[in-house]
Amino acid sequence: MKTYAYYPGCSLETMAASYHLSAVEVAAKLGVELEEVEDWNCCGATPYSHIDEILADALCARNLAIAEKGDLDLVAPCSGCYKNMYYANQRLTTDPDLAEHINFALEEDDLHYGGSVEVFHLMQIFADHVGLDSIREQVSRPLTNLRVAPYYGCHLIRPRKEGVSVEEAGNPRFFEDLITALGATPAEYTARLRCCGGSLIATSRRAALSMLRDLLQSAVNVEADVIATACPLCQINLECYQGDVNREYGTEFSVPILYFTQIMGLAMGMRPKEAGLGRELVRPTAVLACARGQ
Repeated sequence: MKTYAYYPGCSLETMAASYHLSAVEVAAKLGVELEEVEDWNCCGATPYSHIDEILADALCARNLAIAEKGDLDLVAPCSGCYKNMYYANQRLTTDPDLAEHINFALEEDDLHYGGSVEVFHLMQIFADHVGLDSIREQVSRPLTNLRVAPYYGCHLIRPRKEGVSVEEAGNPRFFEDLITALGATPAEYTARLRCCGGSLIATSRRAALSMLRDLLQSAVNVEADVIATACPLCQINLECYQGDVNREYGTEFSVPILYFTQIMGLAMGMRPKEAGLGRELVRPTAVLACARGQ
């Protein structure tokens, strides 16, 4: 069993608890041990790096240093946390002056970061490290006829990371391949790489709702039964603000938004409650029907 330092981040402790539950359960089925980072702290979320980049890097460095003490690579389910950790790690391992400055601060917590940790998103662990063949072997309830719209969002693929080609960054397929391994059908839609608006709902509501409307309409146009996401903020925006979009634009969207780990769990034979289902604002009727073999 491969072990990773698991960084849940703030969202998975609260509004994205279903993501946390399904992630841990699916990982166990795939022979992956997620060892939660002891005494982890917030990664700085989306805005902090724009306020003070050095302090934002220091927040991430503390988590990386704790993972390094355990000789483990770090995995984050939240795309925002993954992005922050990945780029902080990149800066710390390529800028000796920055690393020295931040390690001086880490001494207050009896920590030091030497740069040996690799940072991964949870989907990378499943799709690349575990592998699609091993995932197929665990599928006991193929989600036949279920049309799943994979929503990458921004942070999984942008900015382009080292070792990723321009073609792969502009037209990724790993999410679709994962959906296919579960027996479902990836719904090919144009908005899969667009931003959900992030925190824009707090500063420019109409612009945010317009972005969400376009995303939802794109998925509806290809008759998707559900949108699968890998980010708590994306999930919240797409699900919680559907009613606002409908009131603003006179639409009638009722699109379920689930985490990719929930869909994986159902395909692997978990009961809906085990996969963190049951508290959705939009009931995933078609998903549950497939899970029951109907």
